[in-house]
Amino acid sequence: MKLKDQFRFVSQNMKKNRTRVFMTILATAMGCAFLIVLASVGFGLQKSVVKEITERRVITQIDVHGKETKDQGVFRPLNDKDIQIFEKVKDVKAVTRRKMLQQESTYTIGNYQEATQTFVANFPAEIKSGFELSEGRLPKGKDEVAVGYNFLTNLAEKEAGDDLYEKGQVKAEYLYKGELLGKEISLTIRQFKEGKQEVKTIPLKVVGISKKPTKEWAEDRSVFISDEMLTEIETFTGTPKGYQLDANGELPVDLNVNKNSYDEVKIYAKNMEAVQSISDQLKDKNYASYSVVNELKEVNMVFMIAKAGLIFIGTIAILIASIGIYNTMTMAVTERAPDIGIMKAIGANPKTIKQIFLLESSYIGLIGALIGTVVSYGISYTVNFAIPLIIKQAFGQETDLDIIFSDIPLILPIICIVICYGVTIISGFRPAQRATKVDVLKAMRREV
Repeated sequence: MKLKDQFRFVSQNMKKNRTRVFMTILATAMGCAFLIVLASVGFGLQKSVVKEITERRVITQIDVHGKETKDQGVFRPLNDKDIQIFEKVKDVKAVTRRKMLQQESTYTIGNYQEATQTFVANFPAEIKSGFELSEGRLPKGKDEVAVGYNFLTNLAEKEAGDDLYEKGQVKAEYLYKGELLGKEISLTIRQFKEGKQEVKTIPLKVVGISKKPTKEWAEDRSVFISDEMLTEIETFTGTPKGYQLDANGELPVDLNVNKNSYDEVKIYAKNMEAVQSISDQLKDKNYASYSVVNELKEVNMVFMIAKAGLIFIGTIAILIASIGIYNTMTMAVTERAPDIGIMKAIGANPKTIKQIFLLESSYIGLIGALIGTVVSYGISYTVNFAIPLIIKQAFGQETDLDIIFSDIPLILPIICIVICYGVTIISGFRPAQRATKVDVLKAMRREV
């Protein structure tokens, strides 16, 4: 019997028992839809977490925190020698390094002021890493500075007091509304000397404003001063990086160790593929580093286990549906005993008879899997659309998190169809094998 004839035979027999076959297909479709929707929650949450991580950090960025010394677990600060080592590593695009003024510095212009962090940066390296200006130019002279894009959004009146903020933002009525580029601002630094606090005000000129951060949540209020200006500050404070002593004037024991070190060192790889290689080389050289790739590896491992568990639970539903397939095929063998007897009487190969019943069980399983897949996509879309509305109704506000509750990648329906096909073959195998053993004479008398 040709395969085409086998399909026609199976189709005719399925039409004779439409209701039973329909219910079997429905059960299979429900099992497949359950598996896909359940596993899609794992895929959706993983996609949301990965998106959140990658959006909050530059993917090619590697933060280096220090180098482990001979004393296990003790890390020393990074210096120029370390920077030279990093720059020689293959596929490194740029190595940015910053020294931070070790006291909160206050900047004033007229009746307006702002307290923020002050850095000394290597601008050639910053430019390579993607640093850009929205206005002006980079500092060149000792008294020139560049400020972050959000510096102006926090430069407010001194006398505003407790009425300064509203919903975490400085009220517009208190903000500085003049031009900043080319203006003179004053940096105020402090130090305790002989138990008394001394204050020094240093006039500086703003020559550049950085570009607006690409991320909406990001805020750049930093001020970048020259290395020469940091030296002047150190001369006044008598401490490395302008460290402010307490009222007793006691100098921490390890303060001088950090004198020529960097507070922030970041390596930028040429592409994402090179991040892991660079991280491995840093690890081999005992540098403590962190990158998005490290975090993604851990996140993906957790979700891989979670998705495997969800797929396993979903498979149980398909196994339950396979009981219906087994029952349907067993009844089909019983009802078609005369047909089987006739086929065997005219010389049909037992292998062909088995193939016909396996074909029918596969047919039921695949149709159920396809219907279940279509339904699961509809449920996934509905879930992603409805849950944010439910959250809004329940809590009275929209969620700030951009969460994907359900995501169905192509691999998930493929996994489901493969599992369903395998289960249906197993379910139909025993009845198909039984069909090959039907006695011709008993079959002709409608007895099995």
